[in-house]
Amino acid sequence: MNRRHFLKSSSTLTTSLALYGAVPGLRGADAPSRRIRVGVMGLGRGMDHVRALQQIPGVEVAWLCDIDTRRIAAAAKWMDGKQERTARTTQDFRQMLDDSSIEAITIAAPSFWHAPATILACSAGKHVYVEKPGSHNAQEGEWMVEAARRHNRKVQMGTQRRSWPGVIEAIEKLRAGVIGKVLAARTYYDNARPSIGRGKPAPVPANFNYELWQGPTPERPFVDNLLHYNWHWRWHWGGGELANNGVHALDLARWGLGVDYPTRVTYVGGRYYYNDDQETPDTAIATYDFGTCNASFDHSSCNPRAQAKHPWLTFFGEGGALVQEGNGYKVYDLKGVETGTGTGPGGDVVHFKNWIDAIRDGARLNQDIEDAQRSTLLCHLGNIAHRIRREIHFDPVSRKIVGEAAALPLWGRDYRTGWTPKV
Repeated sequence: MNRRHFLKSSSTLTTSLALYGAVPGLRGADAPSRRIRVGVMGLGRGMDHVRALQQIPGVEVAWLCDIDTRRIAAAAKWMDGKQERTARTTQDFRQMLDDSSIEAITIAAPSFWHAPATILACSAGKHVYVEKPGSHNAQEGEWMVEAARRHNRKVQMGTQRRSWPGVIEAIEKLRAGVIGKVLAARTYYDNARPSIGRGKPAPVPANFNYELWQGPTPERPFVDNLLHYNWHWRWHWGGGELANNGVHALDLARWGLGVDYPTRVTYVGGRYYYNDDQETPDTAIATYDFGTCNASFDHSSCNPRAQAKHPWLTFFGEGGALVQEGNGYKVYDLKGVETGTGTGPGGDVVHFKNWIDAIRDGARLNQDIEDAQRSTLLCHLGNIAHRIRREIHFDPVSRKIVGEAAALPLWGRDYRTGWTPKV
């Protein structure tokens, strides 16, 4: 395939994919019988959910939920006058589940809430859009899939690149053999996160319902450096950078490689830059051996490595490389000469619209929870390997860690009384 033909076909495919993503569900979407009423849980990242849903015809944001009353007030103010009916507000997401007039909820609460809230929502008959990573541990990922199937709910995870036309096109090019057999995927994340300091016991802020925030997790005392983001870096609540940004990169790596489960996993690194409360690594490399190919996630969370200019994701094949960056990609031959490129729109709307189309018209989800949790499992396995300080072996058939007793307690977690998920 010559360069001119490659670029022409890339442009045509991108246009076709963009149009295809915009067609299902639009006709008559504003009719009352076609309207989808949605509740949004978590109004930090969840405000992006609200803004995206507002751009989809026939969708009404019926509930705004957060444990922080200031966030609720700000969200309600932003929503004022933007739709015919005023959204109701609550600190307890279970009020949304009791409302039979809403069909779906989106979950942008902390990741320790993702699986318990998803399972409860499916049991209540609601479709679910849940942010990444979707689960706090591997056991929860299995339960989520079981809940979605048992209750026949459309559950989409928020790895939104799965719906971006330029990324879809890149994967199609890989499938078509643009770089020959794909043998490896390298992913990078570079940032300059500051220290989170040392938390001190403090009164819970008046605007904050700490009891509800903790939800399914065993009780821990409130400290002043926990909210709203630093829970990510404590094992009790989060999964560190691997589960935070690694899941996005590794999901695309796994998709492009065409693999499901690894056989060997390592995650080597540590908390090197600051002496503070962070428990998860700030500098580390996770590696995954799939037998016929491999993938890695290399992150430097406290040093942006500006001189390196790492691409987000590179696939290496027998005939060259494909770099996925931003909304598109570039193809190179074995000498590093660029031979093709493609791009397309990004953002959240297209991924939310795919989910709404699945609910309304039965469209195929671009990131169904079962496939999504295969990617999240890579993060859980990496974190387990780091915490037990050993390479772990995984059986893709039984989907269990092999011969490592120290890993078994980390497959799941303990829950607060009354909050253990029940499918």
